[in-house]
Amino acid sequence: MDARTLAAEVTDPEMPMLTLADLGVLRDVTVEGDRVRVVVTPTYSGCPALAAMRDDLVRVLTAAGYAEVDVAVSLAPAWSSDWITARGRAALRAHGLSAPGPAPRRTGPVPLALGPVRRALGCPRCGSGDTVLASEFGPTACTALYRCRACGEPFQHVKEI
Repeated sequence: MDARTLAAEVTDPEMPMLTLADLGVLRDVTVEGDRVRVVVTPTYSGCPALAAMRDDLVRVLTAAGYAEVDVAVSLAPAWSSDWITARGRAALRAHGLSAPGPAPRRTGPVPLALGPVRRALGCPRCGSGDTVLASEFGPTACTALYRCRACGEPFQHVKEI
């Protein structure tokens, strides 16, 4: 298998139903002889999963015979939830997570809003739109916790970034 295919199959350590390619964080893979360079863009600049992503990429690629693996981080352009592939969005839903809608489009500074975040979401379990935000902070920084009023089930929503 070539380096890009191998790197693309590495899973996200926080959401293992997604590959790095499906999450949209895998930006580039270049090979020169037995050396490979992988460029990733984290979902946000302080993402704690980045070290695990790097370690997994190095492990998989060295096991495939690459003598030197360099994993670089690119913060520009910033990752967007729009980069999650259709396959990735389907995997999120299949695992009971609400996939993000379109990321907000902004020009200039990001406005500071102190009110609650408003999202129109459908429950990934029953499809009802009668959902309520339980916490803007889920088990990972890029998720929020919701509860469906129709079926009563809690679920995570991957935030639009």
